[in-house]
Amino acid sequence: MARKKLPEIPESCKGMTFDELHKRLLEDPEYVKEFEALSPEFDLLDQFIKARKKARMTQKELAKRLKAQQPSIARLEKGGYANTSISQLSKIANEMGYNLQFSLKAKKKV
Repeated sequence: MARKKLPEIPESCKGMTFDELHKRLLEDPEYVKEFEALSPEFDLLDQFIKARKKARMTQKELAKRLKAQQPSIARLEKGGYANTSISQLSKIANEMGYNLQFSLKAKKKV
């Protein structure tokens, strides 16, 4: 999925914490639309990171089990899994002691 460029950060927002900036940007309908579109991706990334930490594994340890390099795990955890197959994501989950499951949810009607 190609990411759209988000609006530039206004000069008045520079120096804010992430939470302060996020709250301010939520006033922009374009930002809200893009943020909501990326929500499933952020949720999946968060689940992978939490699962690895719960399994008490470092990125390097997980990479070794997968016969991969640590930077590939770091990229995955930063959102670089767009070209990663479901099969590979399942292998990663399995190495951490999890099963990968998918589900479909109906879109909210507007």
